[in-house]
Amino acid sequence: MNLSNRRILLIDDTPSIHDDYRKILTPPQDLNPDLVLLEAKLFGAEATVEATLFELCSAYSGQQGLHHVQQGIADQRPFALAFVDMRMPQGWDGVETIEHLWREDPRLQVVICTAYTDYSWDDLLTRLDSRDRLLILKKPFDNVEVLQLACALTSKWEMTERADLKMQDLETRVEQRTFEFKRASQALQVETDERKQLEGQLVQSEKLASLGQLAAGIAHEINNPIGFISSNLCTLDKYFCKLQEVLEAYKAVESEIVSPLIVQELRALKERLDLTFIQEEIPLMIQESRDGVERAAQIVKDLKEFSRIDSSPLWQRASLQRGIDSTLNIVANEVKYKADVIKDFQLLPDIECLPAHLNQVIMNLVVNAAQAIGPERGTITLRNGVLGESVWLEVSDTGAGIAPDILQRIFDPFFTTKPVGEGSGLGLSLSYGIIQNHRGQISVQSTLGSGTTFRIELPIHQSHQS
Repeated sequence: MNLSNRRILLIDDTPSIHDDYRKILTPPQDLNPDLVLLEAKLFGAEATVEATLFELCSAYSGQQGLHHVQQGIADQRPFALAFVDMRMPQGWDGVETIEHLWREDPRLQVVICTAYTDYSWDDLLTRLDSRDRLLILKKPFDNVEVLQLACALTSKWEMTERADLKMQDLETRVEQRTFEFKRASQALQVETDERKQLEGQLVQSEKLASLGQLAAGIAHEINNPIGFISSNLCTLDKYFCKLQEVLEAYKAVESEIVSPLIVQELRALKERLDLTFIQEEIPLMIQESRDGVERAAQIVKDLKEFSRIDSSPLWQRASLQRGIDSTLNIVANEVKYKADVIKDFQLLPDIECLPAHLNQVIMNLVVNAAQAIGPERGTITLRNGVLGESVWLEVSDTGAGIAPDILQRIFDPFFTTKPVGEGSGLGLSLSYGIIQNHRGQISVQSTLGSGTTFRIELPIHQSHQS
C-alpha cells in the first residue's frame, strides 16, 4: 500500500501568499535544485531534482478549505498538511477554521500562519487541544522554513498512517488470538467440567463401594445376633406358654385351698404383681421384639440390595422394582417426616443394567423430592410402567417447583441452589450420566408452586454392553 502523501492545502485570503507558497512548494523542476538538495540533506533521501515535491491546493476562506478537505476524503485523497492563515476578515478566522477541519479529518497536520498575537500559544492549545498536530509559523516566513515544515509534517503524516496501519493489524491479530484463546479456553473448560464430572462419578463409585463394604460388615456383624435374638424370642415365647399352663393350673386349684389366710395372701400377691396385665403384655412384647428383629434384618437385606454387594459389578439382568423398594427403605428416615409416599406400581420385567448405579439415581430423586417440600407435609408419588422396549419411572413431589431459568441448569456439574455445605451439585449431574450410560433418558417438568416430576426411561436390553 502506497502511503506517500504530499497533498498540502493552503487557506489564506491573500492571493499573493498563494503565489509565494506555490514558488516554494511546487517550483519548476529545472529552477529549484537547491531546495531538493536541502530536503535530501535534511531527511537523508537521495536528491532527485526531477521529482515534484508537493501537490498544493488553494482555498481563500475557511469554508472553501473545509470543502476541499471533505472532497479529498470523499475521493480517498486526503490532505496531509494545511497552512491556515490566522486572520481572514471574511468568514471564519484561523482557529475556527481548524476546528471545522479537524472535525472532518482528525489526522490533518496544521500550521497556523500569523503576524499578530490574536491568541497566545496557551490559548490556542486550550481551545484546539492538540499539541501533536499543531505548529505556528510567524510572518514574514523564510522559504526554507516553509519547505522544512512541509517536508517534516507530510513525513509525519505518512509515519502516523503507517503506525495506525500496524496498530490496526496488531489489533486484528490480537482479536484473532483472543478469539482462538477463548475458543481454547472454552474447550479446556468443557474438558475440565468433564474431568470433574468423571472425578465426581469416581468418588460416588468409591462411596458405593464403601457402602457395599459397610453393608457386608453390617450383614456379618448384625445377622448373627439377629439370628440368636430371633431364636431366643421364639424359645421365650414357648417357655411363656408353659408358664401360662402352670398359672392356669394354679387358678384351677385355688378354689380348693381351705385356708382363708393363704387365699387372701395369694390374691394380694396377684394384685401387687398385676399378674393379669403381665400375662397379657408379655406376648405383645415378645411379638414387638420379633417384629423389630425382622425389621433390622430387612434393613440389612435392603442395604445389601441397594449396594448389590453380593452381585457382580458387570451388567446384569435385575429387577428395577426391587431396587426401588430397597432404596425407599434406605431413605425412609429422610422422607417420613416430610411427605407421604404414594406408590402406583405396575409389574416390570427385569432389565439389563448396573443395579447399584440405578439405585443411586432413585435415591437422589427421592431425597431431592423430600428436600423440595416445604415446612408443610407434602406428597411424593412414584409411578412406573412399560413402554414398548423400555421401562419408565416417575418421581413427583408437591414441593416449591423449579424456576424456568434454573430448570435449564439442574443437570450441570456442580450447580446447586442449596446453601454452602448442604449440596455438592453432583447428584443430578451424576444421575444424568448414569442414565446416559444406560442409553436411557431423564427429563424434568416443573411448575413454580406446584411441584416437580422427574421421568426416567430405560431400555430393557443393553445389547451393546458386554
